[in-house]
Amino acid sequence: MTAALTVAEVTRRHAADRGGQTALVFGDRATDFATLDRLASQIANGLIAARLQAQARVAVLARNSDSYLEIMFGCAKANCVLVPVNWRLAPPEIAFIIQDADTEFLFVGPEFESILAVLEEAGRLPAHVVRLAESGESRYRPWRDRQSPADPGLVPAADDVVMQLYTSGTTGHPKGAQLTNGNVLGDLDVCIRNWDTRPGEDVTVVVMPLFHIAGIGWALHLLAIGGTCVVLPDVEPKAILDAIARHRVTTTILVPAVILMVLQDPESRRTDFSSLRSLFYGASPIPLDLLRRAMQVIGCQFIQLYGLTETTGAITYLAPGDHDPEGTARMRSCGREMEPGTVRVVDAEGNDVAPGEVGEVIYRGTRLMKGYWNLPQADAAAIRDGWFHSGDAGYVDPDGYVYIHDRVKDMIVSGGENVYPAEVESALFGHPDIADVAVIGVPDERWGETVKAIVVPAPGTSPSEADIIDFARGRIAGFKLPKSVDFVDALPRNPSGKILKRELRRPYWENRERQVN
Repeated sequence: MTAALTVAEVTRRHAADRGGQTALVFGDRATDFATLDRLASQIANGLIAARLQAQARVAVLARNSDSYLEIMFGCAKANCVLVPVNWRLAPPEIAFIIQDADTEFLFVGPEFESILAVLEEAGRLPAHVVRLAESGESRYRPWRDRQSPADPGLVPAADDVVMQLYTSGTTGHPKGAQLTNGNVLGDLDVCIRNWDTRPGEDVTVVVMPLFHIAGIGWALHLLAIGGTCVVLPDVEPKAILDAIARHRVTTTILVPAVILMVLQDPESRRTDFSSLRSLFYGASPIPLDLLRRAMQVIGCQFIQLYGLTETTGAITYLAPGDHDPEGTARMRSCGREMEPGTVRVVDAEGNDVAPGEVGEVIYRGTRLMKGYWNLPQADAAAIRDGWFHSGDAGYVDPDGYVYIHDRVKDMIVSGGENVYPAEVESALFGHPDIADVAVIGVPDERWGETVKAIVVPAPGTSPSEADIIDFARGRIAGFKLPKSVDFVDALPRNPSGKILKRELRRPYWENRERQVN
């Protein structure tokens, strides 16, 4: 299969080649490729009629749905940039993204319409708003269906940005990673070959949030190869299990926290997994015991992917042949580099370290983002001489397998979500009873890691754990809230005043082989 050069070309090609084949399933509604292509044209014409120019930003704040993916292709046909917004964020964080992206058009799901008042009050409400609710004003379907079904015929370039995904920032503000058509589809043939996805045949369940690269990147991959996406609005184990059996799902991707939830559901022991050929996992490390249990219960081939939003997802993969039901040391790795990109592990001077020696994981290849939106200094810090510095510390074994050992930056990965301590610390520092605070990730069997705050109380005060957590609620997203708080007399710091996070982490990570979970 020849890779489509742009996202806009995906539905055009499949409408011509397999127009009657089902592309999307959402609840009781099925959409074939010919219809999806027509709907994408209507959405594109609606955006053009709103006088959006090429590369204008179009945000979506909504749960997963078939409409979400229609909008993705509509944006591509109008050569606009889709900005998926993490609906789990707190209102101030959502408002920041809407403003930072210079959003001109906003699609908003019914559960999140309350944000419109917040945006309006802050002077950040986009000029155009369409509600995805089935009833009420400015509804999506009437807006979409009154647009012309004629293909606008625009031909975006491979280097044009097609989506802008926001990642958490160490300074407290998220950064918009700009992904181009070439980033998301340039390696399609390589992915098909390495991942054993089967053009025109595969059926997947899309349950990871579409504001994540693991959600939208995976859905786009399956649709680009002419597969069928069964879209679920939320991560609900019974719904996942039902979809796999009912729709004869052949391949899917889940983060380790969701795999654990699925296995904990008693229904998993009665589910027919016989159609499932492969299960991809990634976004955070997986405990070896959980991986072995999943292989035993589900019984398909497993493939691990490692990557970041800035690298359009996967840059390494651990092939099915490297998975042993008995468990091996190699299963603790995230596999080998995925061609045509190159992965290296380097020291502070950018020199390759010896096999087994820990350094920073860096990447260069076609999947590397175009850059952060309006942040040239962040680009310069992250991308040096064409190499993206991941912030992940790891090592490579003599056979080229990459192992993530720790994080150069202090990022916490909880249930597949990235949490930066600086954001949480900033939210907590305003508490009147806190003199000093540090935030770290600690091991958790369900989520991989959870957020812990270590607090130095202000003199003469005795804050409680509940008080501190409640203080942060409303300032940051729920998944970033500390799940526990410890109190200490002082935080360890080096001579320059930097908090020694490794010392704080050590008691919680003792006797563990690696410093991520």
